[in-house]
Amino acid sequence: MVGSAILRHLHQRDFTNLLYRTHQELELTDQHQVERFFAKKKPEYVIVAAAKIGGIKANVTYPFEFMYENLAIQNNLIVSSLKHGVKKLLYLSCGCAYPTRSKQPIREDYLLTGVPEPTNEGFALAKIVGVKLCEKIYSEYGRKFISCIPANTYGVGDHFEESRSHVIPALIKKFHQAKLNRQPTVTLWGTGMAEREFMYVDDLAAAIVLLMQQYDKKEVINIGSEESVKVKDLANLTKTIVGYQGKIAFDTSKPDGMMKRILDSSKIKALGFKPKVKLAEGLKKTYRYYLQSL
Repeated sequence: MVGSAILRHLHQRDFTNLLYRTHQELELTDQHQVERFFAKKKPEYVIVAAAKIGGIKANVTYPFEFMYENLAIQNNLIVSSLKHGVKKLLYLSCGCAYPTRSKQPIREDYLLTGVPEPTNEGFALAKIVGVKLCEKIYSEYGRKFISCIPANTYGVGDHFEESRSHVIPALIKKFHQAKLNRQPTVTLWGTGMAEREFMYVDDLAAAIVLLMQQYDKKEVINIGSEESVKVKDLANLTKTIVGYQGKIAFDTSKPDGMMKRILDSSKIKALGFKPKVKLAEGLKKTYRYYLQSL
């Protein structure tokens, strides 16, 4: 999703000398494949947007896979970039890298001031390592390997499979199927009181290109939308957009994850970044994409 949005944004900005591969063309967990690719193609600038992702259920069920595969992907890409003379690299971490009890809004210097959320600890630890690996390369070698932490991202290109979807695509699919099947109730995990900040993927792509052009510090930088919502309100908004007429129930025996995660995005705002797509508009775009993908 994120990689495709970055490509769309670069094409719109008339960038043409672009190098990319699909998952089928290049297995990023394979160190030898990645090494051969860098040795042959010699990229000058690298954006590490690839990751194994999933919602709370997937993270709880497969913590080893989320930790190991993400470590393999990022280590292979970052180390090959260092070895083959990449001029600048931008690594995308995740908001779950921050401590589960962070003060709000979350500033960049809160990283590693506490333990991550247990429900996605494996993924979070891998994403923390990626940030620190870039910082250490920057300090030791003087290379511009930087990193960012985006808010929860959604939009065109998202995954709707139950095994890997995040909250917005999961809600869209649940409500759409419930509408078709005339289900009286849709049951969601948690209390509905968890609060999250969401960013439409094309806004994130614009922010990433801005950082590649204007940000050269080793310290991680947040990318937030400054538009947060409780899960219960997000569910009701999604239900309305999809057109589902039934009721929403919450299974409080299931985890909420981190109860609140809002990023302090003052640093990237100072660079001139401002998201364009509001949540309701982004949900409508994402639902249209889902319908087209059926």
